[in-house]
This record gives sequence, structure tokens and C-alpha cells, in this order.
Amino acid sequence: MPVEVLLKALFILLVVVAGLAPVITWVERKQSAVMQDRIGANRADIAGLTVLGLLHPLADVIKLLTKEDVVPRGANRFMHLIAPVIAAVPAVVAFAVIPYGGIYTFGGYTISLVVANPDWGLLYIFAIGSIATYGTVMAGWSSNNNWSLLGGLRASAQMISYEVTMGLSVVGLFMVFQTLQLQDMVLAQDTTFRVFGFLEHLFRVPVPSVLDWIRLPAWGVFYQPLGFLMFLTTIMAENKRPPFDTPEGESEIIAGFHLEYSGMRFGLFYMSEFIEVVVIAGLIATLFLGGWSVPWLPQATIIGTVSRIFNVEFATGLCAILHFLTFMLKVVVMIWLQMAIRWTLPRFRYDQVMDLCWKILLPLSIANILVTGFVLLLARGNAA
Repeated sequence: MPVEVLLKALFILLVVVAGLAPVITWVERKQSAVMQDRIGANRADIAGLTVLGLLHPLADVIKLLTKEDVVPRGANRFMHLIAPVIAAVPAVVAFAVIPYGGIYTFGGYTISLVVANPDWGLLYIFAIGSIATYGTVMAGWSSNNNWSLLGGLRASAQMISYEVTMGLSVVGLFMVFQTLQLQDMVLAQDTTFRVFGFLEHLFRVPVPSVLDWIRLPAWGVFYQPLGFLMFLTTIMAENKRPPFDTPEGESEIIAGFHLEYSGMRFGLFYMSEFIEVVVIAGLIATLFLGGWSVPWLPQATIIGTVSRIFNVEFATGLCAILHFLTFMLKVVVMIWLQMAIRWTLPRFRYDQVMDLCWKILLPLSIANILVTGFVLLLARGNAA
């Protein structure tokens, strides 16, 4: 229904764009301060109230709105103005296929807490994410600045290179879950698996009853641990965040592709990176951490237990709220991890960034596909 899709999209915009993204600018300052034994952002105030520094994102917006929007002499004005939009919009619309809740039935009405759930959901993420490359390249070229052009070339080479490995790193998940729909992937993870079940599936060795009860959530990270590490690395490189921030390396090329930007157009580049941090966290939570699923508590168990005391509709609504809060908790954890990596590792040299992609991650991703396929064939052969 158009109204339902509109409400879901509005919810995503309010939570991700208007809610989490500005707060992440505060999180980055405060988390770095904690890691470096500093106080962090605490100066902006209203009537003497600093609210732990949470007013700094508001101060940033006011500052950017009041700054002059300068277009360099000799720049391509149209491309210079539209490049930040092209870089920011894909970060927002990518969240359309990430489910923040399950599928629930209230009476005769069924609702799925995802804006869109196409058969090719994960491919949509890759396709939309690749469009942001055009924004950075256009920004660097149209600015009529050699340093900006160099930053745009670095960004295009880095993003295109890591897209290859990023796609290959999740092929193992396609093979395990047999779907590209993100909602279906989470539904497949809303269960558990026997830790020692591989003995029976691969080697036909009966599992002792004393070990049969040991179970883990059927999350992608347990099926594809190497895929998880490679995907996290490549998608952070796609976002051009430290330690992969060579396209905007201040010590080398001043500010890279957005060197000649000021005001809210620079703010769009700035905000798009933080929106992408949320998208990365949501995508990793969906693919590898069970998404909205509660570990060891499948949806049927939650609704069945609560409905013994209350009616089914109340139990279903409570389950939906619990699933959403679980998903947001996993997103927050992944945001924290990205920030911790960002403030722990120094910037790689440009040649190291490219060597890591083509000489290490790409061969590992191909090997991961081959090993996954071999294990699946072996398991199915023994099952037959």
C-alpha cells in the first residue's frame, strides 16, 4: 500500500537521517575523547546547559547554514553544486531494503517492517552504493583544483576496487541462506544450530546427547566468519573512513575531493559519511548478526509465551517492539566498533590500500567461496 510504504520511509528518514546521523557526530567526538583520555565536546550550551555536549551537532548545523557557499573560479558550476547531492542521496535510500523488524499479523492484516523487500535486495544495496562514486568524482573534477582532482581519482579507484571484493565476500551468505532478500535472510537466522552438528553432517559421526543441546544463534557471522571480516573491511573502505581515508588525506592532499566546498554543500558530504556509518551498521547487523532476531528466542516462542498471559495481538505488538530494539542495539554496537577502528588505526598509504584489496582480500574472498561450496556439497551429499 502506498500509504504504508510512505510511513515506513518517513520513519527511516526520522530515525536514520534526523536521529542517528547527527548524534554520531557527537559519538565520534566523545568516543575519541574517551579513548584518548580527553573530555571531548562540552562547550556548546543553551542557558548554561551543555547536555553532555549533545548540543554540538545543532551548533554544527547552524554554523554550516550561516557560512558562505563558495564556488571556485573556473569550476563547472552545475556539477560542483550537484555532486554533494549525488553523494548523499544513495546513503539515505540504501536503507530502504534493510529490515528493522520482522513480519507480523494483527487480525487479518500482515505487516513487514521493511520499506521494500525485493528478490534482489542485497544487489540493490551494491547498485545504489556504487552511485555515490559519481558524486566524489564529479566533486573532484568540477572544482578546478589539482588536489581535488587527485582526491576524486583516489576515491574512484578505491571505491571501484573494493566493490569487487565486497560483493564476493557475501557470496558465501547467498550459498548458505539461498536468497538475496534481506528479510528472508533474517528469518533464516531467527533460529539456532547445533555447535557440533558438523560431525554428523560432514563426517556422519553421531553427536552425543550431552553435546547435542549446545546451540548458537544461526547468524551469518558463525557460518561465514571470514566473510564477516572481509565485508566489514571492504564496506568501511567504500565509505572512505579512516583508516581508508586516502581520498581526503589532509596531510597529503589537503582535503581531497571536497577541498573547494563550504557551507551546507560541505555539510552534505560530511553528513553522508555518518549516514553511511548507520547503513553499514544496519547492513552488517542484518547479514551477520541476525538482524532484528533475538538470540535463542525465535519469534514464535516470544509470541507463544506472552500470549499465554495476554492476547495474541498484544503479544505480537510486544514482539515487534522487542525486535526493533534488538535491531537498534546491534546497530549501536556496530557503530561503536566502526568508531573504535577509526580512532585506533592510522591512515594507510594509498598503495597499501590497493594492495590490501587486490593482493589479500580478493584472493581470500574467492577462496572463501570455494571452501563454502565444498562444505555445502559435502554436507548435502552425506545428508542424501
